[in-house]
Amino acid sequence: MWNDLYRRNDYFYGVQPDDFIKQYLNYIKGPVLILAESDGRNTVYLATRGFEVLAVNAHSAGLHKAHRLARERNVSIETRQIDPEFFVPEPGKFRTVLSAFAHLPKRIRKNLHGRVMRALEPGAIVMLVGYGKNEAGHGTCGPDAEDMLYDRTDIEEEFSGCETILSCEHEAGVIAGAAHTEEAGIVQYIGRKT
Repeated sequence: MWNDLYRRNDYFYGVQPDDFIKQYLNYIKGPVLILAESDGRNTVYLATRGFEVLAVNAHSAGLHKAHRLARERNVSIETRQIDPEFFVPEPGKFRTVLSAFAHLPKRIRKNLHGRVMRALEPGAIVMLVGYGKNEAGHGTCGPDAEDMLYDRTDIEEEFSGCETILSCEHEAGVIAGAAHTEEAGIVQYIGRKT
């Protein structure tokens, strides 16, 4: 399904970065790891800001388009095709890990976040934004499976080795290309590993 969406000529989620990333850009330190990146909008945006970025995704077509967008913007990015269930970040390499609407089944997400935490050095930043459980019933493009929606308490527990800088659930406009143009219930989290 995802490779089919990413094979479209246009960028399914658009080319503008997620508003959360722009709003909290001052917390980002490189190198940056982006988990389950779509077709490159966030990766390329950070690269245009001078960050070294690695984007991981299970879907080759999305990563191919990320490289196309990088060429269009005259920046360099690194990508790796791997299923998030099996991805293990290189210890000590990344100073920021970003997860923007990377909805996975809770068991897989929890294990991935545990591996991320073990790989980060103290002071590293974790940033996450996605549809929250309060999104159920909105009828938007978020996941249908409640298990894949975020709960602020779960996210805080998964990153319990971090000092919480921001943790909130609220309604916000989600604009992401043709895929999302709606009000939605979202969770935002920023933490600094202690």
